Amino acid sequence: MLILGFDDWDMEPSLMVNMRSFEENLALLAKLAVVEGVNLQPGQELILRADIGNSQLVHLVTAEAYRVGAKQVSVMYSDESVSVIRFEAGSDEAMSYAPNWIYDGMTRAIEENAAVLSISSANPSLLANIPPEKVAVSSRSQGVAAKRISEYIGGFQINWSIVGAASPAWAQQVFAGLPEEEALQMLWNAIFLTSRILEDDPIASWTAHCNRLAERMLWLNELKLDAVRFRGPGTDLHVGLIPGHRWIGGRGQSKNGVQCSPNIPTEEIFTMPHRERTHGVVRSTKPLSLRGQIVSGIEVTFENGLVTQAKAARGEETLQRLIQTDEGSGRLGEIALVPNSSAVSQSGVLFLNTLYDENAASHIALGSAIGENYPGHDDLTDEQRLTAGVNESLIHVDWMIGSSEIDVDGIHADGTSTPLMRAGEWVPS
Repeated sequence: MLILGFDDWDMEPSLMVNMRSFEENLALLAKLAVVEGVNLQPGQELILRADIGNSQLVHLVTAEAYRVGAKQVSVMYSDESVSVIRFEAGSDEAMSYAPNWIYDGMTRAIEENAAVLSISSANPSLLANIPPEKVAVSSRSQGVAAKRISEYIGGFQINWSIVGAASPAWAQQVFAGLPEEEALQMLWNAIFLTSRILEDDPIASWTAHCNRLAERMLWLNELKLDAVRFRGPGTDLHVGLIPGHRWIGGRGQSKNGVQCSPNIPTEEIFTMPHRERTHGVVRSTKPLSLRGQIVSGIEVTFENGLVTQAKAARGEETLQRLIQTDEGSGRLGEIALVPNSSAVSQSGVLFLNTLYDENAASHIALGSAIGENYPGHDDLTDEQRLTAGVNESLIHVDWMIGSSEIDVDGIHADGTSTPLMRAGEWVPS
């Protein structure tokens, strides 16, 4: 596992700071999350999910939401310490229980057009000392209870977004060996940088960035590819795409007519694989924080879309239990292309948080497909989706397979190919 310390930070000094105070940058992050992330509309309710340690950012987001006309901001706080206590002291019944009344309430709110914003700050190793089987049981029960919510979010039923916030436990794993306050400051700087908050005009910079992603997305859609092939050290993976797939990047159009930026930061352009058309071998290029545990050195073999062999240098049991969640958890639901020159990659920081690390490298996702990648998805029955090649699962877990050593080609139906990336960078479109 690679943990970067102070001497490993390789950003240009001019990119690490600006003339604004921390409080001013934090307020700009809150504004970006509300006006560009969820793009909250006047009269709309906002469900805000965050750890209790992020109350300062929660207060700023709440104020910004009311400034743009929110009719209600409903904050749902979590507490990592309480989560650990549950796993350490809870019974088997507690592990398999999910409070359906909470999920039912969120489902109803989304059906009534509430927007959702999540603030991500999880300790990557929160559950490192908890047996993987207990974590797997709990994750499955929560996944079943949240299935409808996941379908709404993945299908862009409403406008939603995720934004990061630094926490002491997370910061000290990313910047190991530094004093807590210094590590926390370093992580906040990295978050501000990769979210474009350190720019003179963060909102304008974000808009320009999303427009560039849209141009690349248009190019990929015009290619009408049949498959994508990844090649590099330990990787030769052929991923067949679902016919009629659509590439998406930057912003997304929700079913309620609101355009939003689901991830802050965002560098990816992604689409839907066919659930039965992936074959070959693939090796991870970055560690993965999975269910509160670190998994690294992943090596997986696919045949006819299904994982037939999986191993990891660290956290292999956690990986195996993830793949065994259900019939679709050993198949792909997403592939995403990210250049090595992305802002997240060039920060030189290994975040140990998928929101960031997936935007540093091309990646694949085990589990459920994202309906927005397949026009007409919502009009099909479950059986019709399965026949078409759409993967269904209780999980959706991204892990990174891209680097400066990976080449990516688009494969056409006639067998010819178009270079998409060379040495981890986009080819000219």
